[in-house]
Amino acid sequence: MKVRIIAFILGICFIMSCNSDSKTYVTIKTEFGDMKVELYDFTPKHKASFVKLVKDGFYKDLLFHRVIPGFMIQGGDPNSRDAGPEVSLGSGGPGYKIDAEIGAPHFKGTLAAARQGDNMNPERKSSGSQFYLVQGKVQSDQELDGYEKRGKFNYNQEQRNKYKTIGGTPALDNQYTVFGEVVEGLEIIDKIANVKTNEGDRPYEDIKMNIVK
Repeated sequence: MKVRIIAFILGICFIMSCNSDSKTYVTIKTEFGDMKVELYDFTPKHKASFVKLVKDGFYKDLLFHRVIPGFMIQGGDPNSRDAGPEVSLGSGGPGYKIDAEIGAPHFKGTLAAARQGDNMNPERKSSGSQFYLVQGKVQSDQELDGYEKRGKFNYNQEQRNKYKTIGGTPALDNQYTVFGEVVEGLEIIDKIANVKTNEGDRPYEDIKMNIVK
């Protein structure tokens, strides 16, 4: 009987330890500080691709090449590495796209995949490497009602509360794949979003990143 009890307890401990380690995190390192990001299990294609690129060192010294305050910060174009100020950025990638896994809302701090517009990309496939981190703004019930009427999303009470407290960009809901969220260092998004940019939304001073697992 004692052996069975010990085995049962060990089994519970094993399950608990496995569950506690089941989440996948990456860290986006910048001169403004680090952001710890949890990758979602319910977007497995995006998660697997992102983890592989991170392990391969793909993102080292790439830029946040598009910054729009009150909206989002974007990076992940391999052409941005050592790119001169005159270089147009935003079209580079690893040579493949990822099937859409659209479903999660765009709360502040969420990690989402950039993509080409619907006219060129009706299947809404994601860029293989380019991503954005949502800044957005606090929303009201009236604003969320409007997005629902336009068919953007059907928000439950928890989602409404989150949009009304930390904010986000619901205009993007049901259009782009959200595949993770910042769990530490949310304030770094605000710091980057506040830098000065040119007419093309590129920061005057390069903001380099490195992403590690």
